[in-house]
Amino acid sequence: MGVRTRLRGGGVVVGAALLALGVASGPATAADQWRPRPGTLYISDLPKTESWRANPTVRGWGSEYVCPAGWPAEPAEVNVWNRDFTTAETAFAQQKVAVFATETEAVAFAAKARQDYLDCANAPQRPGVTATYYDHGAVDVEEGATLQGMYTHDSTNPERPGFNYLWGVGRDGDTVTLVLWQSYWGDPPVTEWKRTLRTAVNKLY
Repeated sequence: MGVRTRLRGGGVVVGAALLALGVASGPATAADQWRPRPGTLYISDLPKTESWRANPTVRGWGSEYVCPAGWPAEPAEVNVWNRDFTTAETAFAQQKVAVFATETEAVAFAAKARQDYLDCANAPQRPGVTATYYDHGAVDVEEGATLQGMYTHDSTNPERPGFNYLWGVGRDGDTVTLVLWQSYWGDPPVTEWKRTLRTAVNKLY
C-alpha cells in the first residue's frame, strides 16, 4: 500500500477539505498575461464508484482549506482555474490547474506541492486522532504525476471517525494540475483515481 507513517499527538487535524491555498491579488504583471485555459476534467472522467455532479470550471484558485500550510507563492489568478466535484453525501473532489511563466517554476511548484502533502500528514494531530500517510506511487504521463494519500481516524467521533484523502500532482511543461479527492465512506479508489489523474494531465494540452 506504499509508505505509511502513523502519528499521534496534539495539534490540528484535517477537517472536511484538503489544502490551504491563497490567491495573489492585484493586476496581472507582464509575466502573467492571459493564457488559454488548459483542458480540464469532465464528470465522466471521475471514478464510477461515485455519482458525481460539478460546477463549471472557473478562473481562480478556488476554495481555501486548512491543510496543508506553507504553500509556495501562488501564481496570479489570471492563469489559474479550478473545478469542484461533489456527491450527494460522501465524497468531494477538486481539480486545480496553474500555468506558470516558465517550466522551471512549474517544476518547483509541483515539487513543493508534493512535500506539502507529506508535511500535512506528518503534522501533529489533536488528541484522539491518528494520521497515516500513503505513497501510492507515480503515474507515467507527460512530465510525470504522483498520487499521495492520507487516512485520519478520530476516536472521539463515533459517527464519522475516518476520512480518506487522495492527492494527485501532475505536470505537462509549464502547467501543473492538482487532482484531489476525499471521503468519509469506504476505501479510497486508488487505481481509479490514478486513471483520473492520468486523464487530467493528458487533457491539459
